[in-house]
Amino acid sequence: MANVFLKTFVQMCNYLQDPCHVARFQHFCGIKGTFPDKATKPDSGRPEPDRPGLRRRQEGRSSDVSVGNGAAGDAAAPQVNGMQGDDAGSPGAPSADSDTTRAKPLRRNSLTGDVGQEFLVHNKFLFYLFTFGTELGNEMFFIVFFPFLFWNIDALVSRRLIVVWAWNLFVGQSTKDMVRWSRPASPPVVKVEVFYNSEYSMPSTHAMTGTAIPFCLFMLTYGRWQYPFLFGFSVALGWSVLVCVSRVYMGMHSVLEVITGFLYSLLILAFFQPILDKIDTYYMMDHYAPLMIIVSHVSLGLVAFSLDSWSTSRGDTAQALGTGAGSALATHANYQLGLLLDPPLSSLPLTLPPLGIGMVLRSLLRFFIGVAVILVTRMVMKAVTIPFLCRLFGLPSDDVRQARQHMKVELPYRYIVYSVVGFVCVSFVPLLFRIFNLA
Repeated sequence: MANVFLKTFVQMCNYLQDPCHVARFQHFCGIKGTFPDKATKPDSGRPEPDRPGLRRRQEGRSSDVSVGNGAAGDAAAPQVNGMQGDDAGSPGAPSADSDTTRAKPLRRNSLTGDVGQEFLVHNKFLFYLFTFGTELGNEMFFIVFFPFLFWNIDALVSRRLIVVWAWNLFVGQSTKDMVRWSRPASPPVVKVEVFYNSEYSMPSTHAMTGTAIPFCLFMLTYGRWQYPFLFGFSVALGWSVLVCVSRVYMGMHSVLEVITGFLYSLLILAFFQPILDKIDTYYMMDHYAPLMIIVSHVSLGLVAFSLDSWSTSRGDTAQALGTGAGSALATHANYQLGLLLDPPLSSLPLTLPPLGIGMVLRSLLRFFIGVAVILVTRMVMKAVTIPFLCRLFGLPSDDVRQARQHMKVELPYRYIVYSVVGFVCVSFVPLLFRIFNLA
């Protein structure tokens, strides 16, 4: 019985991992590849010399199914400078109309500099919707979301959310480098995004953060703030589904990798739920907390960086751990200096105050001033740290991307820059607001 179940489970996983499902979904959503007429070797982001188990895809399976994205399905399509045209006459292809545009993948690959191959967009609404969804898991969103939540809504929720986010990303990225599965093969998959194409892909860390943040936010605010349970749960679920589906649309993950990321994140949340209050209290009150914060976050980064060769996932891991360390150190400093003003338990549950013009303008002013300070801090720290580390280790600093591929530059750079950013966000900027009477 156990063997039958295991065999069925493996077959189901192999089925969900097939890149043809990704290609079919992209075609259904109006994404059309412009692959050359002659089939090329799949671009999966990583070489696949010895990946056993589920990762060994049957190459023939993805080439004999016409889904409107792969080379086999597009062999008869007219060519324009080696690329496909609008495919108006192709059987089963979306008809060319005013809603069809050519596009390049979102941002070039930060490791290889690859800008990717053009593709056709037949449904602009879905393109913009899923672009927004995938941005909910990128750095700029976190730079905007966490500070806004901290400065304008609930500092306690924000700093605890940062703890979960940092650990969630560390676990997810480390798991990627232990499992070592490559991205879905292209063709048949269209790479709508190539920024993370050099990373491994199992599980989807976008799906993990896109699940951890909204559900943790719901977990921390329900009961603390007054709002209906169904509303909060629906927002969290909708947020999570949008991010997860966007990763399949972008061609960055298989269905299996997204489902795994979703479930993995829920497991991590279940672990943190009963101890998050204790962690926050320890960060604030214990005299040895600063030492433990630095040692634990740096140690975890060293473990992550020893798992594999450099990739964008290494920088993301160090960035999250550095931000978490800076935020935790700032939390400790705020408490010790009497600057931490969490509302008393007697005032719970909290309610949103009436929205007035003055309050909105004040919140926007805090937000724009604070984000400007953070971005300037990041820019200055980056401009100072990378050349300093290059000189320290005798490396050329004229090519920043090349310099950052060295662990001894990338690891301290990410830690130093983003720990300072985290500290500035949680401690310095609120103090600045008090000085200018914006608190």
